[in-house]
Amino acid sequence: MAPPAQLALHGDRFWISPYVYSCFVALTEKGVPFDMVEVALDRKEQHEPGFRDRSLTGRVPALRHGDFWLAESAAIVEYVDEAFAETGPALLPAGRQDRARARQVMGWIRSDLLALREERPTTTMFYAPTKKPLGPNAQVAADKLVRVASQLVRDGRTTLFDAWSIADADLAFMLHRLILNGDPVPPALRAYAETTWQRPSVRAYVERERPTYVPY
Repeated sequence: MAPPAQLALHGDRFWISPYVYSCFVALTEKGVPFDMVEVALDRKEQHEPGFRDRSLTGRVPALRHGDFWLAESAAIVEYVDEAFAETGPALLPAGRQDRARARQVMGWIRSDLLALREERPTTTMFYAPTKKPLGPNAQVAADKLVRVASQLVRDGRTTLFDAWSIADADLAFMLHRLILNGDPVPPALRAYAETTWQRPSVRAYVERERPTYVPY
């Protein structure tokens, strides 16, 4: 039997978390071997002491690197980028201002647009799309997403910066909440989001075989 990989990413067993997605794509882009450990959130496995106490917060994603454990996706992405700086492409831009902007985009996506995330949850991306139109608050959030993304993605570009970064993965995921549910997205933004959606690292996550969904 092969020894376990030095790295293990703990994620939800339904493979629908945007935060697990971000870390999975980051590790895959780096090209470092890692094990994927599925946590059954529907069975409250995240609260079991063995996982909860090592991850500190009892949340997924959580990364194990040897004896070191780390939770929260933004922290994991930056740790992977620094710990494996000599391996694979950089996950964040090299320039100070571009790197700061990438962090802004990632932080914004994680903390804003709640109404959109509620009405276009990831189950509608990976299980069954919804036919329900956006409510007023979700439409405001969708309009904000399109407005901000249109300011960031200019002149037909397919990346936010000179080279692809993990911020592109996060922004493309958020835009696909609309795209996969048939909501209108400007052609330039659709082309931008779909370019990242076709990256092998992203397809490896998107095309996973998923079990029957159990609400939790």
